[in-house]
Amino acid sequence: MAGEIALTSYMTREEIMAYRPEVLPDDGSTPLERARRRMIATGHWNDAQHQGRRWAIGCVALEITQRCNLDCTLCYLSENSEAVKDIPLDEVFRRIDTIFEMYGPNADVQVTGGDPTLRKREELVEIVRRIRQKGMRPSLFTNGIKATRDLLSELAEAGLVDVAFHVDMTQQRRGYASEFELNRIRQDYIERARGLGLSVMFNTTAYNGNFHEIPAIVEFFVRNSDVVRLCSFQLQADTGRGVERERAVVISQDTVQAQIEKGAGTRIAFDTAGVGHPSCNRYAMTLVANGRVHDVFDDKEFITHALKESADLQFDRTQRKKALETLGEWIVRNPWILTSGTAWAAKKLWAMKSDLIASRGKIGKLSFFIHNFMDACHLEKNRVDACVFTVATAEGPISMCLHNAKRDEFILKPLKVKAEGIVERFWNPLTGSVEDEMPADGPLAVPAAHRMPVKGRQKEERKRAKAAPAGSAVLSQTVPDEAAE
Repeated sequence: MAGEIALTSYMTREEIMAYRPEVLPDDGSTPLERARRRMIATGHWNDAQHQGRRWAIGCVALEITQRCNLDCTLCYLSENSEAVKDIPLDEVFRRIDTIFEMYGPNADVQVTGGDPTLRKREELVEIVRRIRQKGMRPSLFTNGIKATRDLLSELAEAGLVDVAFHVDMTQQRRGYASEFELNRIRQDYIERARGLGLSVMFNTTAYNGNFHEIPAIVEFFVRNSDVVRLCSFQLQADTGRGVERERAVVISQDTVQAQIEKGAGTRIAFDTAGVGHPSCNRYAMTLVANGRVHDVFDDKEFITHALKESADLQFDRTQRKKALETLGEWIVRNPWILTSGTAWAAKKLWAMKSDLIASRGKIGKLSFFIHNFMDACHLEKNRVDACVFTVATAEGPISMCLHNAKRDEFILKPLKVKAEGIVERFWNPLTGSVEDEMPADGPLAVPAAHRMPVKGRQKEERKRAKAAPAGSAVLSQTVPDEAAE
């Protein structure tokens, strides 16, 4: 009917609770084939789509602890997370093996939490080493407080490929009143990682309190593009234990993209490379010379064709010489690129000529990513089915947004462990002890005295509840009794 407004249909509580982690099928299909089937089934398969063509998954979050040393106003952890012990190292290794079975070599694995640096140092190093030994790419996702240069150096030797620092105003770091002031911390983290062979990334939550500062944040990353390789902006979502809830209407993928372009000083093509569901992810790549940003993906036709034809290429970001050799071998097998590619490169270099001269040929690569997380009570099944960012659970990988919506179901469930002379025993996530019998059928109940919420959390919740109009309901941090329709 003309003029009718289409309403988004959200998953019900029953649908959310019934949704299970992905399991490995016995049909002999490859990881890429399975990923391609998901994209076709959800209607997002096209020539620009990377999922199912270049990689089988965007990345998998491997949460090795639920503990954190910051008190973010936007946090995907649950109120019960602080009461949960670190899962056994053998279970972490088992999940790494499962990730490899599901997605194969070269999968990007985010070692995260909570903050992973709170785990015992020797265990963190072994986790990174295990991921690398399986032929996958380990990344450390941290707020950086305990990520010293010495630790980063040891992790790099163990096989760490990327380090992603999360720094923004939601963390309420003492003595910092703006994102501009937080650049002192960002700069310190950059210097810690400089020269270690790590690809440095930064995660920034785009929310009501810093939306106006996004251009300035981008300008900082541009100035440091000799080290920073990617900056990710994650849109505020109503999920987890944070006290911030619904984002302002002004914050969307389009407006955040516009703020990024304002800071970069140029238009940037975020629609050339497909990354799963378009409502979830946008990706762009730029080159920086003489402090000026130049879009790499502006020639959509050529870039789409080149990415499609080179989908089988896998580069080791820690070995530039080997990466160049891989690219050279591919060019020999695909001589067409010498014609169309040379014309594209010549045009790009000509546009950059003055900046290349001023920078004496020095070029930095800076990528931008926009990730639009879903609210816990506003999950869309099509987006969940097409998810390219999953979380490793005891049962298998599952959509990150859906995992955050029912986190307690996963982190409070006792785990089966092997023990000598006994068929199976059970690890209790609240005590860290191994018991002979299953402590409970499903997630454990956390006594109020043992919830251990981060400081100020209950106080803020009480203030919100008191300020709410009479008869209204304050949303919980996970799945509500009734999801909006």
